[in-house]
Amino acid sequence: MAQWMLGDRGYDADWFRDALEEKDIKPCIPGRRSRGKPAKYDKRKYKRRNRIEIMFGRLKDWRRVATRYDRSPTVFFSAVCLAATIMFWL
Repeated sequence: MAQWMLGDRGYDADWFRDALEEKDIKPCIPGRRSRGKPAKYDKRKYKRRNRIEIMFGRLKDWRRVATRYDRSPTVFFSAVCLAATIMFWL
C-alpha cells in the first residue's frame, strides 16, 4: 500500500487530503497560493517527484507503450517492464 501521495498544486483540496488521510496515506502536496493557511508537506520529497515524471516521459518514447497496442494487461505490463529494463541498462 502507498505511504505517500506526491502531487502538484492542482490536487490541493481539503476533501482530497481528508480522503488520503483516511486511508493512512500522507499527502505531499503543496498548498495553492490562494489557500489562507499554508499546507504542510515534505519539501524534499516534493522536489524529487520530477524523477517519476521523467521516467513516464521516457516510457512514452516507446511507441508500443505510449499507444498501448497490447490490449491484454499482462502483455502491456510486460512491455512496460521490458522498456524500463532497457532504459535502465542503457
